[in-house]
Amino acid sequence: MARRAVVLMNLGGPDSPHAVRPFLYNLFSDRAIIGLPAPLRLPLAWLIAARRASFARKSIYGRLGGASPLLANTEAQARALEAALGDGWRCFVAMRYWHPQSHETARQIAEWGPDEIACLPLYPQFSTTTTASSLAVWKDEAARQGLTVPTRVVRCYPAAPGFIVALANRIEPRLRAALADHSRVRLLLSAHGLPEKIVRAGDPYPQQVGETAAALVAKLAARGLVSIDWRVCYQSRIGPLAWIGPAIADEVRRAGGERTALVVAPISFVSEHSETLVELDHDYRRLAAECGVPAYDRAPTVGTEPNFIAALAALARGEPAIRTSEFEAAS
Repeated sequence: MARRAVVLMNLGGPDSPHAVRPFLYNLFSDRAIIGLPAPLRLPLAWLIAARRASFARKSIYGRLGGASPLLANTEAQARALEAALGDGWRCFVAMRYWHPQSHETARQIAEWGPDEIACLPLYPQFSTTTTASSLAVWKDEAARQGLTVPTRVVRCYPAAPGFIVALANRIEPRLRAALADHSRVRLLLSAHGLPEKIVRAGDPYPQQVGETAAALVAKLAARGLVSIDWRVCYQSRIGPLAWIGPAIADEVRRAGGERTALVVAPISFVSEHSETLVELDHDYRRLAAECGVPAYDRAPTVGTEPNFIAALAALARGEPAIRTSEFEAAS
């Protein structure tokens, strides 16, 4: 029986308070995040990490018990995906900015000795700052480990049917409950933001976020939730640059002024972590209360929802109608 490895890729998160600063340094030293030459980028990354570490330890990861739950949640997805794929498949996790990083995962896979590899980023919408960065590092590390077996790369899946069904399943109960209790309800579909200059350079991310939103709203309409009030918005802005909008904070304030209840649903995150558990569940909930929003509810991420896992399995197998590209890992 052929051995097939799946590499689930995600950003990662600090696993202890002491890991916060090096995690932030790894993040901001990535050329895909700060596009300066290394002699400028690396000292700047060190400075940003030093300045943000204390705040992040206390105000972000301190609320999560001192560490990010992202690795545990991604491992749960890996185990669920292994079960869906069946015999001969093994799923590995490669994080971009904290352990296990690509060099660790590539070594594990080389020791296992697969006949094929499927690289499966857990970013449904493609961005140079996430998917492209993770794939570039993986390709280098795979080459160093001599992983020359055929490798399939999944670049994006913004409207994969199983992903959309999983989102709808997470959102529908909360949206129906809100509509039953309030005369005015708005669905905010939240995605991680990007600096405008990255989008101007040709990054397709906001277009693909729009594809996800449109497919999701169509699925909800097919279930009888027609003519719903919905908007895409963006979160997690940092730094002084102009970012794509509208910002979720502005939409929360707008809802408060209009006395409109909110259901917030993350559509670019597939696992619970700091942006959902802290930003959405605490920071924007507090802002909603301060602004007079009548009610604020948040739909969970797709996580290990069976339809999402089935979508990942189809992507890993390279089934038709899924956007993928092929390359040899050693090329």
